This record gives sequence, structure tokens and C-alpha cells, in this order.
Amino acid sequence: GEWETFSEKTSAIDNLLANEANSLSTGFSDFFASVQTAADDPTNLSSRQLVLAEGEALLRRMSSLSDFMEAKEEELNLEFNSMVSHANSLIESIGNLNKAILVAKGNFKDSEPSALLNERDKAINDLAEIMDITVRESKNANGSLLINLASGESLVLEDGSFNLFELSENADFMQKQLELATNFSGSKPNTDINIAEEDLGGALGGLFRYRDEVLGPSQRDIGQMAVAFADAVNSQNRLGMDMDFQLGGDIFTLPELSGLPYSNTPPTLALSGQFTPGKGNELTDADIRVSVTNVTGAGVPSEVSVELLNGDGTPKLDENNQPVVFSNITLNAGYTEIPGGIEIEFQSAGGYSVGNQFLVQPVKYSASDITMATTRPEDLAFASPVRSDAGSNNLGDATVVNTQVYDTDVTTSFFDGAGGLDAGAPAQIRFTAADSYEVLDSSGTVLSTVTGATDLNNLLAQAGGGLDGSYDISLEGIPAAGDTFSISYNTNGSFDNQNALELASLKQASLVQLSTNSSSEPRTLHESYSTLVSRVGEESASAGIALQAAESMKVQSTEWFDSVSGVSLDEEAANLVRYQQSYAAAARILSTAQELFNTILSSVR
Repeated sequence: GEWETFSEKTSAIDNLLANEANSLSTGFSDFFASVQTAADDPTNLSSRQLVLAEGEALLRRMSSLSDFMEAKEEELNLEFNSMVSHANSLIESIGNLNKAILVAKGNFKDSEPSALLNERDKAINDLAEIMDITVRESKNANGSLLINLASGESLVLEDGSFNLFELSENADFMQKQLELATNFSGSKPNTDINIAEEDLGGALGGLFRYRDEVLGPSQRDIGQMAVAFADAVNSQNRLGMDMDFQLGGDIFTLPELSGLPYSNTPPTLALSGQFTPGKGNELTDADIRVSVTNVTGAGVPSEVSVELLNGDGTPKLDENNQPVVFSNITLNAGYTEIPGGIEIEFQSAGGYSVGNQFLVQPVKYSASDITMATTRPEDLAFASPVRSDAGSNNLGDATVVNTQVYDTDVTTSFFDGAGGLDAGAPAQIRFTAADSYEVLDSSGTVLSTVTGATDLNNLLAQAGGGLDGSYDISLEGIPAAGDTFSISYNTNGSFDNQNALELASLKQASLVQLSTNSSSEPRTLHESYSTLVSRVGEESASAGIALQAAESMKVQSTEWFDSVSGVSLDEEAANLVRYQQSYAAAARILSTAQELFNTILSSVR
């Protein structure tokens, strides 16, 4: 039945996630521990190599979990096909048996076609194991039985006709949907009816429940964590400087995304996607439906709407229980960033129409497809690309406590990409009073002036004008008029470990978005995996309890049925003994009568 199937399947995922050998929490801990060790000696190549090795080992754990679940998804679809085929065979058999029973009763009105009735009862019981059904006798009292789903849809009709199930899919070929194909006679048109799988019950309902409540969400949670981790490490490494004194690059390569066309969209049209760098913490576990809402004269999309979906295709809901939809998104040339941490681009030159739709699944399989972008330990950007120094002639006691880097992209930042800063970049802070200062570039030009500062945190942000777009500096203490603090590219700063410490701190960072609710707070990687393991464990435990209750009810129902209409072996044995004794007594009476009759005949002779 439903709970037996659901419990068995869920237990397999529960055991997988709870196994220490597969634990992503262990993998995260090992990776960040290796980063912390390397930060203690940033020039040690062996320590750096260990970081890459732990990163690769973590990717293998992620891929192993994702591959296992993908295999379970394929296995599940085979079970869907087999079980639906068996259900259809039973439905057809029940319909044909209804007809045969009608014929038999018409030909032999004084006797019941017991063999046919027993065969039909068995088919009905077998069907009831697959799904919840209701059975009613025909109003005509002709021996026919009407079979319906518990939700009301007809399976076997009074005249012996029947409706059969079909499995369909839309966009995602792995996401099977159950439909009932009607088989009306006469002029009434036939149609396909969507079945509410959550109300199906039986073993088939258990499979759908397992897919929608356990397997699908677990797949996406693993993928979401994997992308959030890889993107966070990449983003932080890009904010550092490597052992070659160059700006850092990516450590991991994230997969490309493809849009799957819905049935209303020609399969020749294409949509591609990619993860937006630095936006991994905006990803959710949602699938995304992209709908074309406007096109140019050449049939090129110019505007789209975006809807976030659950794995089963139903809408994601916000904190007000409303579908999460983003409308009127204008498309740019090339990739356009959309909500959810990804970017999309329509690949075809034209031919799109309003109403075309594509399904993008950013995280479903991503954990299997993340790879290492480098094998060089020198590429780990452990140093900060900028350094801040107090002037040698300063009179105050202010000191630099933090130099924060925000952006190293050569197209948007003050970094020139050639081991230096742009000519107009902030290069010096010069105090004119304890609470007032000027920001100057490398040529001595004053870029901004600040008076009446209440604290010495983020001095460039306080100066305004976008001067903090790439980096910033914070001091503590009290500066004196004339004190200066220089900001420069960290040339030859291989012993610096500031960015390595930032990388290690990602272990405590909130990187994984909890849900599509705008009010939700992101979680750490460890919290996310712990939540996943706990949720699946609770599902497994609840399924076990529900299974025990269902088995108890089944035993009670069977005993009640047997007491009413079943056969008691003890009772039948007693009846046989009694019948045997009656037969023996009757035989003795007949024997005595025969002897008397023979005696009378003899006397007459």
C-alpha cells in the first residue's frame, strides 16, 4: 500500500544522507579546516594543495549524492510505467469479467458463476493495493460492480467499459504526470483527465508522494547547497590576490543551464542560462518557468515573465500564499539577469511567439556537474589585493583595523587587471582634523572631503561618490591633523593571509536561501544540510508510524471480513467430522434395512 511503498523508498534516502561517508557536513568541515590550516602559512604549497584536494573530495560527495538520486528518479519512472501498466491490465480484466458474469447469470439463472466472481474479487483486491478505490454494486442488481478512484473518477463502468491510465510529461521528461484517458461510447468525446496524485493512495500514490515530498526536494536541496558553496568560494577567491600577484579567479566551474520547452513551444527554439556570479545566496530550490510575453517583429523575445515552481510543477508561494511571479522583465542583448540568481539568453535568431514557455531547473542536477576550474595551488588567492599603511610621520594613535575588498572586476572596479590600481583610484586618506579628512588619488588630486565624521569605519563609503565600490578602509584610535593612510596594490604580498581568513569564514556565513519568502533568513551550509537530514529523517519516521497503523487496520479489516464472509478452517473441519458421522449412521440404517428386506423376501419364498 501507500505507506509501505513510501516508507521503504524514504528509508533509502534517509540512510544515504545519514551515513557519515556521504555527509556533506563532514565535507564542508574538512574543506574549511584545510583553508584555515593554509591561512596559517599562506606560502606553503602543500597546504594549498590540500585545500584543492579537499575541494575535489567535497565535489565527489556532492556528485555521489546527486547521481544516486538521479538513478532513483530513473528507477522510479520504470516503477511508474510497470505499476500503471499492471493497473490498466487489472481494470480491463475487471471490465471484461463484469461482462462475462452478466452473460453467465443470463445463461444459468439458478447458479452463481463462482469462478468468475472469485477472479473478479482478486483483481479488485490487487487494484486496491495499487490505488485507493471504491466499489459499488450496479443499480440494476445484475451482478456488475462499478469501480471508481477514491477521488471519484470512474475506472470500470456498469456496461463493462473502462477508462485507462496514461503517463505524460511536459517539459521535464523525467517528471511523470498521471492522466486518465476516457473511453466513452457513442458520440460523447473522449478526453484526458489529470489525476490529483496526492489523493491517489495505494502503492502508486506512495511512489508519487515519495517523489514529490522526498526525492525531488532532496535532489534540489543538494544542488542548491553545491552551487551556493561553489559560488561563494569563487566570489571570495576573486576578491583576493594569488601567489603570482594576480587577481584571483574561479576555483570551481559551475554548469551551464538549458531551458526545456513546454508542449506549446517548438523544440527547435532554445533558451540557455547561467548562474549569476556572486548571487548563489539568492538561489532557492525552485524550478523556473520563463514565459515569453512580448517579441520583436523578427520574432525575438523582448520581454518575459518568470514564475517559481515546486518540483512537481505547482507554483511556489510567498509569505502571503500567493504565487511567486515576476512580470514585465525587459531582455537585454546577451544574458539578462532574472530573479533567482540566474541569467538567461534566447539562443535562436527568431521564430519565438508570445506564450512560448521554457522550464529552467537551476539546481536539480547541478551537484553532479560542478567541476574544478584549476589544479594549481598557486591560484588560491589568499592575499588581499590592496594594503593600507599608516604614514611614518603620523602624530595620532589611529591604526588600520580592516581593509575590505568588494569588487575586483576590471570593468567595474578600480583594479586595472595588470597588478595595479587605476590612476584615479582612492590612494590616500589625509586627516585635516580628528573628525575630518580628504580622499586623494595617486596624483594628489582631492576626490572628496568629509567633515564631522562620527566614526572611522568605512571611510571611503562615508566620502560617497562611489569611492567605496572596490575597497574600503576602517581605523580605530584618534587621528591627528596631517595624519595620512595610504592605499595601494599589495605588490609582493605573498605572506598576506587576509583573503584566506575571509575564505575560512564562509563556514559560518549564511549562504543558502531558506525559501522563496522574502522574510526568510539564509542558512549556513551546515545548517542547510542538517535541515535536509532532519526533514528526511522525520519523513521516514512518520512513514514508519503510519505504516504500522495501516497494517494494524488491515489486520482488523481482514479479521472482520473473514468473520462475516470468510471460511473458518476449524469450523469446516468440525462440519466434515459431523457430516462423516451422519453419513456413517445413514449407511448403517441402509444396511439394516437391506438385511430386513432380504429376510422378508426369503420368508416369502
